[in-house]
Amino acid sequence: MTLKEYLASLRDKRVTVIGAGLSNRPLVAMLADAGVRTTVCDRSDADALDGFYEQMRDKGVAFRLGDGYLTDLGGDVIFRSPSFLPTRPELASAVASGAQITSEIEVFMSLCPCQVIAVTGSDGKTTTTTLIARMLEAAGRKVWLGGNIGHPLLADVDRIGPEDAAVLELSSFQLHSMNCSPDVAVITNIAPNHLDIHRDYQDYIDAKKQIFLHQRPDARLVLNRDNAVTRACAEEARSTLCWFSRSEAVSPGVFLDPDGVIRARMDGEETAVMAAGEIRIPGMHNVENVMCAMAAVWGLVPPAAMVQVAREFPGVSHRLETVRVKDGVTFINDSIASSPDRTIAGLSCFPEKVILIAGGKDKGVPFDKLGPAVCRHVKKLYLTGLTAEKIRAAVENAPDYAPGAPEIYMIEDFTDTVRAAAAAAEPGDTVLMSPASTSFDRFKNFEQRGETFRRIIEEME
Repeated sequence: MTLKEYLASLRDKRVTVIGAGLSNRPLVAMLADAGVRTTVCDRSDADALDGFYEQMRDKGVAFRLGDGYLTDLGGDVIFRSPSFLPTRPELASAVASGAQITSEIEVFMSLCPCQVIAVTGSDGKTTTTTLIARMLEAAGRKVWLGGNIGHPLLADVDRIGPEDAAVLELSSFQLHSMNCSPDVAVITNIAPNHLDIHRDYQDYIDAKKQIFLHQRPDARLVLNRDNAVTRACAEEARSTLCWFSRSEAVSPGVFLDPDGVIRARMDGEETAVMAAGEIRIPGMHNVENVMCAMAAVWGLVPPAAMVQVAREFPGVSHRLETVRVKDGVTFINDSIASSPDRTIAGLSCFPEKVILIAGGKDKGVPFDKLGPAVCRHVKKLYLTGLTAEKIRAAVENAPDYAPGAPEIYMIEDFTDTVRAAAAAAEPGDTVLMSPASTSFDRFKNFEQRGETFRRIIEEME
């Protein structure tokens, strides 16, 4: 089915779109231009939609705004926003009344005419997705990047050729109700995350599994052999398995040998691909990301092109990004670290103890593992946000904690926290902003948090 045919199939239906955020706006405009009866439901008022309300109202789109935006939710087809899970009672009631629940990314995957490679996981999704895209581009493929990064691709689907490649980063929210799977499915790792939105950890795991449960036998599933949850996913695989591991030789798959060489065992042959030390972006977690990307594109990209990308790729913004070196102090922006595991991985990249800025919104994830890592890698800890007390408790309850090791400071305001950490730094120190928490207590997203950190540091005299 083409996009034109799909839109034509909606013309005799009532379509509801939940959420008027940036990711859904191209969808709403496309529906309106196709003459589909569309209603947009959003908690915001008209003034908060930056002119989008007026533009779409003039095209015949109806709006239900404000606190009652989900009352008596109706429509034959309902496009949900990613964070609005189908377990919500409003959606469950709509389904019971005969509504079909879908999303922009699910429709895109069902219509996309080219190979689709999709990546999910608790950590490393964006870096791995970007590496895959860069490797395919280095091999001469035209790549369409979307999902959680890039821009919504549904409106572009008629411009995508069969020889192109679509590379998607998919969250547990996007996957939760998805009934289709990509040609190549990748799970970087799974650890507790987003438990403030999912019913429980098992619901989160089950959402991640949707990336491969609908695959064909000739598709590929790339799994992390070193992660217990992803390793167990192999039991439910319907497609060809491919592993990556930094701790054991895997076949078929990509692994790190005891000498620090990345090797691939594919199609009965073993290839020494490159030394892990040649990878430009720092940290063992990024060695894992590179191996994961290689496993995803093996056979699609020559090894030489993979190596070129791994040597040259500088990383993605807000991921262990060096913002500035001032008076001998290095300031690192790791705003993407919205989970304890991600912060632990970042801390392990630094040989000397750092000054750490952490804290943000609580998403129901335990900080027990973070406490010992902070004691090992941090000399001064600056905490702010709603999780500050929980992180402090985890550190003080760690077996190796002693008063003053690390020094702990609790500061309410984010700007004051950053400035205090910077003022405490001496030549040779590293100030790392790696929150181990989401940004939503104070910021729209982790990008805004990272940009705020960068601005504060760049404005220092």
